[in-house]
Amino acid sequence: MEFPDYPFAPKRFAVRPGIAMSYLDDGPRDGEVVVMLHGNPSWSYYWRHLVTGLRDRYRCIVPDHVGMGLSDRPDDGGGIRPPQTAANGAPAYDYTLQSRIDDLEALLRHAGIDEATPVTLAVHDWGGMVGFGWALSHMAQVKRLVILNTAAFPLPEAKRMPWRLSLGRDSRLGGWAIRRFNLFARGAAWIGTRRRLPANVRQAYSGVYDGWDNAIATLRFMQDIPLRAGDRAWPLVEEAGRRLPGFADRPAFLGWGLRDFVFDRHFLESFRRALPGAQVEAYRDAGHYVLEDKHEVLVPRIREFLDAHPV
Repeated sequence: MEFPDYPFAPKRFAVRPGIAMSYLDDGPRDGEVVVMLHGNPSWSYYWRHLVTGLRDRYRCIVPDHVGMGLSDRPDDGGGIRPPQTAANGAPAYDYTLQSRIDDLEALLRHAGIDEATPVTLAVHDWGGMVGFGWALSHMAQVKRLVILNTAAFPLPEAKRMPWRLSLGRDSRLGGWAIRRFNLFARGAAWIGTRRRLPANVRQAYSGVYDGWDNAIATLRFMQDIPLRAGDRAWPLVEEAGRRLPGFADRPAFLGWGLRDFVFDRHFLESFRRALPGAQVEAYRDAGHYVLEDKHEVLVPRIREFLDAHPV
């Protein structure tokens, strides 16, 4: 496939037995570490402009979550939990928030990022919960935050669950259609921005998920969204939200597309209350994929923010 503006050489490592993760590790080895975490249904491709804008000085570590981007697509055995195997004998994978956090821990360990290494977290979409979930046990290590259209807490009371997510989370027919026709990734490539993306960029976002097996993670991510006590990810999301104000003593940058139908002004205001000293850049003419709509402005702003707050 063609990946425009993605001049990188992804690396791979066995994040679990028989399951390989693809990731970028770009920039000087001794540079300040910026960990960029994508959500659903994107992949490391979302961060390409920011990596290009930082890699002369900063070490950018950008994973493709398992099942996404250029990483492996393990089956989940129809609900069988690891360490058992899927029906075809291949390693099974538990598509949950905790698995994502464990994978991030393994990747950073593999990359030589130990607990003494300062880290800047850059997060988008469900990458926010992965990053802040990891930070629950690494709070002192996180020195700066770059937060783009995401969450680190349960759904705000004033926000309704978008029907497009409920279609995958709660409907068998919707879930089947998402995997059969790659509806979520294709739809996000069209409606996730206010500017119309070139066809080859839309294809770079969605084409990696074409096919029943390739689209598994886009559905499982949706099915793992916690809305109430008893949902598997609820304890992590609730705890991350409770502890979010603990990050108010360190530099934070909020970049927001206000035309996001999911992570809208309710989420932005929740972050502003928890992180009152954060630098805020909000755009009325940008959508969910704010780095697509505003990378010409946002990348220099983020670079200025990082340069102004060395770790």
